[in-house]
Amino acid sequence: MIKRDDLLIMRAIALCFKPFLKPEEALIYCNLGRTQFAKNCEEYGVYKTNSGYYRKEDIDKMLSGETAAVQAATPQVKLRAA
Repeated sequence: MIKRDDLLIMRAIALCFKPFLKPEEALIYCNLGRTQFAKNCEEYGVYKTNSGYYRKEDIDKMLSGETAAVQAATPQVKLRAA
């Protein structure tokens, strides 16, 4: 179990300008439990890097409701009317 003081310190660290978050910090940053966080990560396509960290940009996109699949599938091409 995480002590209250440790939780406050980890929350402060997670909210600073770190580009990558440890799994425990990502849970605090998102304010989700482990199962909810894992479910949301799977749904939005957020994965750990090879070193075991989550990219903060990906977590921010997940929290805003953007999905990686939607971004990749949406072409940025302007269509002309014939």
